[in-house]
Amino acid sequence: MSEFIKLDIDIDRCSGIKKCGECISVCPVNIFISNGDYPKIVDANEDECTLCNLCLQGCEVDAITIHKLYEE
Repeated sequence: MSEFIKLDIDIDRCSGIKKCGECISVCPVNIFISNGDYPKIVDANEDECTLCNLCLQGCEVDAITIHKLYEE
């Protein structure tokens, strides 16, 4: 479990890997992996997030949320 960052993917909004998969492609620290039809977050990698926001920018349907646990 991450101490600083928690990422969420809203699968109801996500268009899936076949149509998009941009989060997997752009993440420089491999937080996202393929889980069949949809991306999955690698929990062990969440704290490696650099807050570059490339996944947020690449997600056209706004299915990804980054929670900064240190601000809560």
